[in-house]
Amino acid sequence: MAVMTDKVQARLGDVQQTLFIPLAGRARETGKRRPVLRDPKAAEIVESVDFDTAKYGRDWGGVVTVLRTAIFDWWVRAFLAEHPAGTVVEIGTGLNTRFERVDNGQVHWIDLDLPDTIGLRRMFFTDSARRRMVAASVLDEDWLSVAADSPGPYFFAADGVLVYLSQAPEVLAHIAARFPGALIAVDTYSQRMLERQHHRAAKKDMAARWAWSCDDPRSLETLGLDVVEQAAVTRPPAGLRAQLPPQYRYLLPLAGRVLGDVAAVTLLRARGGS
Repeated sequence: MAVMTDKVQARLGDVQQTLFIPLAGRARETGKRRPVLRDPKAAEIVESVDFDTAKYGRDWGGVVTVLRTAIFDWWVRAFLAEHPAGTVVEIGTGLNTRFERVDNGQVHWIDLDLPDTIGLRRMFFTDSARRRMVAASVLDEDWLSVAADSPGPYFFAADGVLVYLSQAPEVLAHIAARFPGALIAVDTYSQRMLERQHHRAAKKDMAARWAWSCDDPRSLETLGLDVVEQAAVTRPPAGLRAQLPPQYRYLLPLAGRVLGDVAAVTLLRARGGS
């Protein structure tokens, strides 16, 4: 008789459940001989949590999120190379493990997400002198003061979260106003991609729907931001692209021609700082 292993029961809201898509994607990538990134913690969590693998476990979206994550990691590492003791704020952190991948022994780190997600996250991560979890909605402004108490300069990573918020422009404007000179990395999707997600979500009986589209990331400059660098899942920064496994280096240009940018990833700087 097979021995059943108890798994952690994840009681999350509809949008919060989508955190399993990038988690499963990183876990699968870790098992490859030549992965884009290695994330053994993700593999551990996937084996420990009970979630709907039919909805979130296997999908082309997992590959997209892995490449998107690698771009965010690339920019965070570049930030830490210049500001090793600065502060990184992960907005909508989910079960991300970016800290484990980029920690330099000096960075200060804030993992921000809704209370139900942070409750799940605390089963696998702990606070430390340099890293803390904050249970709050990004739509509230109290968390901005928590971030401001941490030493600058600042890097805000909004990876796979703003697309679910119709108020995304207001969130970016508030960060820009409070943290002049801060870097902000975001992923954005066209109206066409938003409609495609709605169709796919309906087919898979996923309740979470994207709520914000952005056809041109440069339009975000009206919020008090300047574009520092533009990339896409199919067009990673040149330095990162050179480090990707051969299959990705060869196939991404073709995918870009066939699919377009799919997910734009943009590094922004809040005006008013150096």
